[in-house]
Amino acid sequence: MKNKTLRSVLVVFVAIVLVVCSFGGGFAAGHFLPLGGTSAQIATNTPSTSTNQGGTPTDLQSLFAPFWQAWTLVHQNYVDQPIDDTKLLQGAISGMMNALGDPHTGYWTPQETSDANMAMQGSYDGIGAYVNTEGAYLTITSTIPGYPAEKAGLQSGDQIIAVDGQDVTGIDPDLVRMTKVMGQAGTDVHLTVKRTGVDQPLEFTITRAHIVIPSVTSKMLDNNIAYIQITVFGDTTASDFHDQLSKLMAQNPAGIILDLRDNGGGYLDAGIAVASEFIDHGVIVTEQSGDGTKTPHNAIPGGLATTIPLVVLVNGNTASASEIVSGAIQDDGRGKLVGVLTYGKGSVQNWFPLSDGGTARVTIAKWLTPNGRTIDKIGLTPDVVVTMTQDDINAGKDPQLDAAVQLLLHPQP
Repeated sequence: MKNKTLRSVLVVFVAIVLVVCSFGGGFAAGHFLPLGGTSAQIATNTPSTSTNQGGTPTDLQSLFAPFWQAWTLVHQNYVDQPIDDTKLLQGAISGMMNALGDPHTGYWTPQETSDANMAMQGSYDGIGAYVNTEGAYLTITSTIPGYPAEKAGLQSGDQIIAVDGQDVTGIDPDLVRMTKVMGQAGTDVHLTVKRTGVDQPLEFTITRAHIVIPSVTSKMLDNNIAYIQITVFGDTTASDFHDQLSKLMAQNPAGIILDLRDNGGGYLDAGIAVASEFIDHGVIVTEQSGDGTKTPHNAIPGGLATTIPLVVLVNGNTASASEIVSGAIQDDGRGKLVGVLTYGKGSVQNWFPLSDGGTARVTIAKWLTPNGRTIDKIGLTPDVVVTMTQDDINAGKDPQLDAAVQLLLHPQP
């Protein structure tokens, strides 16, 4: 049985908005993060196996003996009693998933699952910033216009080194995000930030807010060029994108810039729908399962902008579903990519609901571009490489956007 809120997700936890908790503590994982339609893949039941009265499968008794021994020892000997068995169990599940060594396979608690689903619907409580949780510190990748993080002056590249006066060195950045930075709207959080080029740490007191983020925004630029940005491939992205693209096309633009920078991914079907607005034929992406089976996902006929000149903006936080769209456009020759090497997250996760209300996220396949290129851990190299420095950001400049405009005005062979 398929479930709308639990489906095939291509998201990397770099793009996670700081909201109440988890993935939805801010955004949206991944970098991020994180992501409707008919191509959803979802398992809603768990494998059955014969068990003894203790609940351990009979064929796993010997293997699980040390686990139950440790469980008993902790309950009998740990100094601070009583023990929270729920947290103990959740930690055990997380440890098991983490032992696979796949950053995109893991466990969400019931609250984190709820927040992840809320994030894909586009509203949550937080400071309004996308973050990268994969480095030594929680790092801002971008702020959301009009929300507290931007108003306070946080910038891309800022590393959060202390929260409310507590040094977070050595603490898992995802834990910092969930337990320290996220919180209820109207409450304050004090962040100490390390910024490249600034000698001393910067201090920010930010009041959290309820954040509503449209996944698609658009406008007309000078020289009759249309600009449309997608921040996440969520529940309403496909329809919102179609509506806004229709309005842009009605103005007969000379070309279109699709901005996928800092987009950590989302739902596969939303990505296919967006790519199909520009490509009306052939394969958009191919799914390769663990046994080598390949399943192509084809373009949806009837795209609105299949011939107009097109440039796609990408950067190091362009990931997953965003890379699928970018890769399809690049392989088809439909448009040029401008920016820097993308993140390289070419795998898909199924969300398996657990009996406690939590979710097991399991990588079940890899994705290939139409020409058979592997995205995972490699990324996409733009046709035109243009960097954007911290100095550019501080000065309000966007050389990547400028390059995209020039490419449309003066096309290269």
